[in-house]
Amino acid sequence: MLIRIVKLSFHEENIPAFLENFELMKAHIRNSPGNQLLELYQDKHNPCVFFTYSYWDSEADLDNYRNSALFDEIWTFTKKLFNDKPQAWSVDKLVSLQ
Repeated sequence: MLIRIVKLSFHEENIPAFLENFELMKAHIRNSPGNQLLELYQDKHNPCVFFTYSYWDSEADLDNYRNSALFDEIWTFTKKLFNDKPQAWSVDKLVSLQ
């Protein structure tokens, strides 16, 4: 399993547009082949910063999503709203305590 964390930073006035679009697209992302989890977080101290957190069965599944028409549609819309370059990490979970 691959975990993908993406940091997104928006101009304050663009946050409602981002959230509205995320609401419309989240089920499509979550239903992409190989996606097991999708979460959205907002920084407590800087409300312009968001993180997406997603689980993928494999790197190939993530790559297939990133090369899809769905991703192209989402990214084309979202990248116009940024106030800083997005950052992304693909990580492996080593420990989980519940």
